[in-house]
Amino acid sequence: MGFKARARKSKAKDENGKKDEKSNKPENEVPCGIKSCDNFADKHLGGRSIGRNKVLEVWNKSDFDEIKGRVRMCKKCYRILKKETKDSKEWV
Repeated sequence: MGFKARARKSKAKDENGKKDEKSNKPENEVPCGIKSCDNFADKHLGGRSIGRNKVLEVWNKSDFDEIKGRVRMCKKCYRILKKETKDSKEWV
């Protein structure tokens, strides 16, 4: 038995014998950088961090918030970005 198996075995269980579900479910913390979107850009939800120059190809400067030159975006906005920039590949 490895150290991870021992750690899982010794985790606290509630009175019904089930594991605590609250600790397994991560909370949403990072909002999407696109101002018109209300989703979250957390990594476990498929969120991405894209450079500002790439985002400027699709949205205007006033349509998004950036942190240190990067824009955090949800999966939905990332798919919109990928569809809009599909034809403008740099390596083609």
